[in-house]
Amino acid sequence: MEECIFCKIVKGEIPCYKVYEDDHVLAFEDINPIALGHTLIIPKRHAENLYEIPDEDLVAIHLAAKKIIRAMREALEPTGVACLQLNGKGANQVVMHYHFHLVPRHAGDPELPITTWELKPGDKDAIEETAKKIAAAIKS
Repeated sequence: MEECIFCKIVKGEIPCYKVYEDDHVLAFEDINPIALGHTLIIPKRHAENLYEIPDEDLVAIHLAAKKIIRAMREALEPTGVACLQLNGKGANQVVMHYHFHLVPRHAGDPELPITTWELKPGDKDAIEETAKKIAAAIKS
């Protein structure tokens, strides 16, 4: 994709603060971080979201995430790491190139809204019906 900022980063047309790279993925620091160490992992091949990403690239991203999160634990000593991935404008995806966020968390950091919510019992009949619809739509 010619206009994709992440594709330009992969091609070296735009600089980044690289953390990790292999044949399938590139990981770099987010320049608008939620926290120090906020890292993005992207496939080198363009895929807009989870609907489109090839399986091998998705696997490569998660294997890279495991390496990076271990390095974060050693280098930054976080109390946890939030892993976040958004799909589509309705989920607030801003850059339309699949990317996986790793956000180190430390004691005293403000809560991330997506990681906390009020636990309220759901409508079990609606939950069951929704599970059936999704299960029926899954194609092996």
